Amino acid sequence: MELEIPEGLRWTERVPAGREWLATLPDRLAGCVERWELRVGPPFPYAFASLAMPAELPDGTPAVLKLQYPDDDSVHEATALAHWAGRGVIRLLAHDAERRALLVEQCVPGTPLHQLPPDRALDAVVELLPRLQVPAGPPFTPLAEEAAGWAERMPVNWERANRPYERRLLDAALGLLADLVPSQGEQVLVNQDLHAGNVLRASREPWLVIDPKPLVGEREFAPMPMVRGAELGRSPTAVRHRLDRLSAELGLDRERVRGWAIVHTLAWSIGEGEVFPNQVEVVRWLLGDE
Repeated sequence: MELEIPEGLRWTERVPAGREWLATLPDRLAGCVERWELRVGPPFPYAFASLAMPAELPDGTPAVLKLQYPDDDSVHEATALAHWAGRGVIRLLAHDAERRALLVEQCVPGTPLHQLPPDRALDAVVELLPRLQVPAGPPFTPLAEEAAGWAERMPVNWERANRPYERRLLDAALGLLADLVPSQGEQVLVNQDLHAGNVLRASREPWLVIDPKPLVGEREFAPMPMVRGAELGRSPTAVRHRLDRLSAELGLDRERVRGWAIVHTLAWSIGEGEVFPNQVEVVRWLLGDE
């Protein structure tokens, strides 16, 4: 099948693994269309970690077909969707593990949460997050295991990227990790990519989460993507406001939420050899530099 790669996925053309993945997409797409008897539309232009496109089932049901980029973070996405069973999250309709393909519920109208005024969006997050924090275990990766990988990779990535930020930021993150990991509270299912672009207006529920990257960890980890994400305002004041509101209204330890936000934001500030300076800036804000 002929396939136009959307703008959000153009980064894959710059790395060998990405080019290899792109080469497989037409056959994988054709196999999914045949297997599930789909009619598909053009890919969504903003998708960053998967090829995603509107689809229609044989009975006319609207859906979304996702062909995942083969990263470790999304390996258990389908399992997490099945575990949540539609409670605050899109429903999983079908899964092809070999093709890394998911067929999921389509959100209608699909308006992202960040189109609301910031405080109204936070109201929705306060209602949504506790519903997602259900007990879970294998096969989901424990936050402690994932954090060990961050601790190992961060210094290496920092050196390879020619030390793109101050050493003190790296030392602060590593120090926080050493304190946070062994002292976690109750372990629940958490989503390390729950930003305001991954919550969409829907008809079955007011808001549904899409594109989860699941881990099992403490509740204080869960608000972290909303705290650091730029969608609800990008400034030191906005970031600290989200930290304060979500910690207080969800009954969480503010310093632990802040700590996880610092660690995770810095861990994700370098990817595929590319440095994301906006992430580094958020770390400085959370450390009180401005």
